[in-house]
Amino acid sequence: MKMMFQTIAQRLRAGEDLVLVTVVASSGSTPRGAGSRMLISKTGRICGTIGGGAVEYRSEQLAQEVLQSRKSREQSFLLTKNDVQDLGMICGGDVQVFFHFLAAGDERVLALAEAAEALFAEGHDLWLVSELSAGGRLGLYSRERGFVGLDVPEALRDAMRRRPVREELDGRDFYVEQIQSSGRVLVFGCGHVAQALVPVLAGVGFRCVAMDDRAEFARKDLFPDAEDVRLIDFTNLAASVTITPEDYICVMTRGHAFDAVVQAQAMMSPACYIGVIGSRRKIAGVTARLKEEYGFADAEFDRVTSPIGLAIRAETPEEIAISIAAQLIALRAERTGR
Repeated sequence: MKMMFQTIAQRLRAGEDLVLVTVVASSGSTPRGAGSRMLISKTGRICGTIGGGAVEYRSEQLAQEVLQSRKSREQSFLLTKNDVQDLGMICGGDVQVFFHFLAAGDERVLALAEAAEALFAEGHDLWLVSELSAGGRLGLYSRERGFVGLDVPEALRDAMRRRPVREELDGRDFYVEQIQSSGRVLVFGCGHVAQALVPVLAGVGFRCVAMDDRAEFARKDLFPDAEDVRLIDFTNLAASVTITPEDYICVMTRGHAFDAVVQAQAMMSPACYIGVIGSRRKIAGVTARLKEEYGFADAEFDRVTSPIGLAIRAETPEEIAISIAAQLIALRAERTGR
């Protein structure tokens, strides 16, 4: 969505009218979440997707009609079984698609795009608020800044959750979707697996922080896709990073001893995911050590995924990176209801 806002600003400043096409929640179904929007100009689709197939094709045609009428609209599609699968829906029935007309040079939308850039940079949880009534309007919400670009009923704050929500308040119709999570993937260890992992995760929308205690590995040129690269002390993570309940932890340092030290601190954190690289034999040894030195109970290891990643018989750093990314994608989808 960050790139889409940048594209919207560029195209509007260049004098183009646009249509932002969004799959919105109806009473019987839930939208895909990520990837449920696309941007259309008079030349066709610019970026994004609502799943492909016949529904997307028809939506592109309807977007051209919206460009002609210069009026936002909503369209209901009665989905066949194949359409449901194409859109990534979890229920059948009909799906609502909203066509939001964006006029060339619209100063309000341009100001919102500028605000979005700043809010994305702050790294906080961020929601896109789409008013589907009153001709369609857009706004943003973060807990730190409140509502930006749109006056809405205060009760709409309660709709700011991980899962997309369609809400009617005071006779107005809103669709709310989280477009950025404050959560990051904290990668401890900057070796070959980390170097393969970070670009894969960044490519599917994860914000990554790569960390090592060796200056020759904690280098930005090795991790151009990382949000940050830090030289840290593995024995004192709190001095360099604050771990939140939204964060994912990947432990892949240069040796068992450091993995154990980092894992112990990770297990004392509220992170939503802790993954530790290594063989089952190594894991057994580390587990025994952590029980003895830190007094961890068996149940506390239930929140640790080790070996890290999905069991796809991955061997090379690149294969291991794919297995980890797939596991994090699945967990993210579960947490956001996609």
